[in-house]
Amino acid sequence: MPWLSLLRPGDWLVLLATAAAVTASLPLLWQAGIGEHAVIRQEGRIFATLDLGQPRQIEVSGPLGNTLIAVEPGRARVVSDPGPRQYCVRQGWLSRPGEIAICAPNRVSLQITGRTRIYDSLSY
Repeated sequence: MPWLSLLRPGDWLVLLATAAAVTASLPLLWQAGIGEHAVIRQEGRIFATLDLGQPRQIEVSGPLGNTLIAVEPGRARVVSDPGPRQYCVRQGWLSRPGEIAICAPNRVSLQITGRTRIYDSLSY
């Protein structure tokens, strides 16, 4: 690459400072925060709000059967669901506020919440 020979030591310093500034600003721009609670909904109504600091498992019954939800420190997931496609199980571990796993056929959802309110979309 012939253009590399044109760069002077000051140019490398500017490139390094720019890379450091971008890296340092990423946590400031990522405002999602840390997940604190897992909100489980059954048919649109809140079934349970669980603290993400304490491990536990909970079963939620729906029209197709029971959905098993596991909570570990800092994260939660749908372990099993009687739905045919298993999309909510494939979501895996949820840990950031705003993340959600929806088991639509069984009408159960799991959402992570935190101190900051994250919006997927706003409409009025």
